[in-house]
Amino acid sequence: MRFPKDASKHKVIRTLEALGFKTVRVGSHISMTRENPDGSETPLTMPNHERIKGSTLRSICRQSRIPREEFLRIYKSKP
Repeated sequence: MRFPKDASKHKVIRTLEALGFKTVRVGSHISMTRENPDGSETPLTMPNHERIKGSTLRSICRQSRIPREEFLRIYKSKP
């Protein structure tokens, strides 16, 4: 499965929230974090653009250790 070429920022945020991330700060970039079962936090930063490129999504998933298949499964189920 491939990442979408131009994904809606709002749909990406909803997908990340479904994966346990919470928005911490919004400016030129959006900062999110997720609390892990072991008590640590996983940070995530993405550009605050209306459309997010596929290469950026790939980088976001790698940075936050989200498997591609899991991200895409949830992304496709969101309206």
